Amino acid sequence: MEEYDHLEVRLEDDVLTIAFDRPESLNAVNEPLHAELATVFRDIYETEARVVVLTGNGKAFSAGGDVGWMAENLDDPEGFQTTMREGERIIRDLVNVEKPVVAKVNGDTTGLGATLALFCDIVVMSEDARLGDPHVNVALVAGDGGAVIWPLLTSLNTAKELLMTGRLLSAAEASELGLVNHVVPADRLDAKTDELVDKLASGPQPAIRYTKKTLNSWLELGMGVALEEGLALEGVGQQHPDHAEAVDAFLNGREPNFPSGRDTDE
Repeated sequence: MEEYDHLEVRLEDDVLTIAFDRPESLNAVNEPLHAELATVFRDIYETEARVVVLTGNGKAFSAGGDVGWMAENLDDPEGFQTTMREGERIIRDLVNVEKPVVAKVNGDTTGLGATLALFCDIVVMSEDARLGDPHVNVALVAGDGGAVIWPLLTSLNTAKELLMTGRLLSAAEASELGLVNHVVPADRLDAKTDELVDKLASGPQPAIRYTKKTLNSWLELGMGVALEEGLALEGVGQQHPDHAEAVDAFLNGREPNFPSGRDTDE
């Protein structure tokens, strides 16, 4: 496999672990990490792994998009187009991995981080973690996969409420809505993940992989409906004054006053 700077990728026996590795930034996705995500899932095919585990180093799984990177993209719209092309490749490559992928959600995961966790085949979550997709809070569409996966795992109207408000869910709420498979105490997260990995790695590999591939036909259908349009509309939002206001507000520690919304200064 390739060498990565912002992902820790290690193969131990027949288990490949991919960990977001920007713990000082809560594993927020910046430009180089995004580019690495656009290759790592395709690289899995070159390994002897039977099972893949996706997790984060440090306190968080992933804080989603790095707002500092968003600020840079405000002055580089063409760069954002590259990001959108990478975004489609990330999701499609993850879905096309035939080997089972287990998300070990060790801490908060939001935005793209939440999307990647939910696109995994089995999600094990620490009871202390939170999950949500607050794209709307930075005036962007949840176009990089959120609009595909959330309604498939919950319901259309539940997904609408959560994605249009950007509310974060506790692990218990995420479990109740069917977004995650298992919620365990933090000190049991490794053991529960290992238990599932052992079950998957010990089973009949072609049957497991082809079952996954068959079930992922639903994801392929959802991507055909919402992924490309969502990415395109996220690109449109990136150029709207609301997004610039959201980025500036975040970087300066204040509440945004969106030009298209009610005037919050009144």
